[in-house]
Amino acid sequence: MRDSDLGERVMTLEFWRDLLLVLTLLVVGLVYGSGFLVPLTFAALVFILLTAVIDRIAGIHLGGWAVPRWLAHIAGILLVLLGIVLVGLILSSQADAVRAAIPRYTARFEGLLAWIVSLVGEENAQEALEALRGADLSGWALGALGSAGGLLSGFLLVLLYVPFLMVERKPLSRKFAIAAPDPETGAEIRRLAHSISLGVQRYIGVKTFVSVLTGLFSYAVMKPMGLDFAETWAVLAFALNFIPSIGSVLGVVCPALVALVQFDTITPFLVIVVGCGTVQFSIGNILEPAITGRSLNLSTFLVILALTFWTAIWGVAGALLSVPITVCLLIVFSHVPRLRWLAVLMSGDGNLEVLEMRET
Repeated sequence: MRDSDLGERVMTLEFWRDLLLVLTLLVVGLVYGSGFLVPLTFAALVFILLTAVIDRIAGIHLGGWAVPRWLAHIAGILLVLLGIVLVGLILSSQADAVRAAIPRYTARFEGLLAWIVSLVGEENAQEALEALRGADLSGWALGALGSAGGLLSGFLLVLLYVPFLMVERKPLSRKFAIAAPDPETGAEIRRLAHSISLGVQRYIGVKTFVSVLTGLFSYAVMKPMGLDFAETWAVLAFALNFIPSIGSVLGVVCPALVALVQFDTITPFLVIVVGCGTVQFSIGNILEPAITGRSLNLSTFLVILALTFWTAIWGVAGALLSVPITVCLLIVFSHVPRLRWLAVLMSGDGNLEVLEMRET
């Protein structure tokens, strides 16, 4: 279709009607198909991470010896599987303890809030306490735990999907060449798919690496202070690091609030705020840009929009997947000439060279 014909079609009422219908069906499909799509999306991201780890291990050279491909596969699978199992064990082992501690923390938080707001008057303090009770913090926390538990149960499907995706990795490349109408188109499709794969693998690999460091260093700050459920907060810091800006703030605020309620003095609270804040700032603003070459060139408004949309669609899982999905779409659009304009709008400053630098 010529560009002039495409422009005329965009200006018609039928085009916008069909576009609205497609978008509506897409949202409905995402909502009602979440039970199938969420594990599949996690499996795709785990597969991308796994291939990145395998390729990195296979690229190791010690003198004149290179790591065999079969050994790289075994090492990569064991490494990623160990990480998933470790996260699952930490969350499942502390879930009951967190549930048992919620009423105690709620009562202490009410007392702390009462002391704070009493400084501005008894009437304001009473209104704040009534608002706090109406918010039902314990019910919210238990609901979040239930969502996290459902998310963990979906990992069984993830572990089922990933091996089949690994098996399809090489045949898929040959299928592109066979399905193309001519050899030139087949070669172009394979080149495009390879470029997209490299960009997504690099993003997922680097983001996972720096998120692991964020969780480990945050744990090193929280554990010596005796903070309750330090392991769970470290896992939370790891997961929230996939959400730029907002995730880093939450990764500091959540354990800091627990420290404020748990301890009678304000010192642990200040130590965790300063320590975890320094970890988040150093890794997010110094280490990660140094590894990737530049920081993530993604529109801040788009990050908030994606977070709101995917959380409304898929809940906790959508919040964790929102930015990885958006970045993957950005990389795909940047490599498709007709969709490149969408990538420009999604980027922070319109500069798509950042994506190209990640692939080199």
